[in-house]
Amino acid sequence: MVSKIQRRNKIKARIRGRISGTAARPRMSVFRSNKQIYVQLVDDLAGKTLCATSSKGIEEGTKCEIAAKVGDAIAKKAIAAGITEVVFDRNGYLFHGRVKSLADAARNGGLKF
Repeated sequence: MVSKIQRRNKIKARIRGRISGTAARPRMSVFRSNKQIYVQLVDDLAGKTLCATSSKGIEEGTKCEIAAKVGDAIAKKAIAAGITEVVFDRNGYLFHGRVKSLADAARNGGLKF
């Protein structure tokens, strides 16, 4: 029987085989833990993280509302760094709930997927 973690790792590997980030269009990678959500913009060719943010320090609201605030924050940081287009990497998670609210907020903040 395949565990939940093994299933997510298979999905993650399949996604990462198809997408890659560049300096002009970095990969927007999302990591979701039970309490926090983290997002970073990665240039895979250079192997560098261009900018990152997380939900640490944001305490008011539900998990989806906090994820939306993180999405808005990463959009502001990316636009300040001169990045307008990204490749979205959901990292094996379903595009649902916190991941979706983060992505929608980033789109509303000005990022293009």
